[in-house]
Amino acid sequence: MADIKGTQLIHEYLRHNKKFPHVFCAGCGHGIVLGSLIRSIHGLGLSKDDVCVVAGIGCSGRLAAYVDFNTVHTTHGRALTFATGIKMAKPNMHVIVVMGDGDSMAIGGNHLIHAARRNIGVTALILNNNIYGMTGGQCSPTTPSGSFSMTTPAGQMEQSFDCVELCSAAGANYVARGSVFHVNKLDAMIMEGITNPGFGVVEILSPCFTQYGRKNKFKSPVEMYQALKKKVTPIERFNEIPEAERGERVPSGVFVKKNKPGLEEKYYEMAAMCQGGE
Repeated sequence: MADIKGTQLIHEYLRHNKKFPHVFCAGCGHGIVLGSLIRSIHGLGLSKDDVCVVAGIGCSGRLAAYVDFNTVHTTHGRALTFATGIKMAKPNMHVIVVMGDGDSMAIGGNHLIHAARRNIGVTALILNNNIYGMTGGQCSPTTPSGSFSMTTPAGQMEQSFDCVELCSAAGANYVARGSVFHVNKLDAMIMEGITNPGFGVVEILSPCFTQYGRKNKFKSPVEMYQALKKKVTPIERFNEIPEAERGERVPSGVFVKKNKPGLEEKYYEMAAMCQGGE
């Protein structure tokens, strides 16, 4: 793999026939995730032909359109179903699924918990910006209680999903949480998620100033990144803080790392046994 860095590296993996600049709003963190994904794949030395990026609908779904891998842009909430089929047919391919919080935990919520239960060997990157950004700023399953959105003008009354706890309880092999402010750590999490067997999830906190920040008293995207810097806390440090003093802090790091074989590995072992192998 050639030793290329920075902008040159990013250009090596982008589709040059796509129109740039990208569609993301000013201050959106999704472009940072795009860079992190490319650095991670490059760092692992994976061939473009051995990688498939599957995306659902929403702002996060645009990532698949820009990268020069095998890519599939699917229907809303169904990215994991397409990814499951691809992984079962091509077990040696690295299948990476890019979803937003609404795409993964609301419209595709049932697919998320069953992908974790099955432990299918794909890596899910869940870009959590606490809102349905592309469709107008509706409340999502991760919109914090009390927050304002287009559909909760008086404040969100429901409790929100904790992505890490949800995926951990459902049986995922690898579960981590990072943020677009802590990029080096995010690169490491994505690389580990890709190489760990079974179903892996990396929740990525990514600010949306246009649809969430402006409705929740953030004066600029910079304030949202400063808030990420302040509240995202390594899990080791988070556990040392008394619960009453944690406030809005969010733990980050690797929460689950298991080595169980993925569903596709067990399937092909059974197929070989049924065909007379051992």
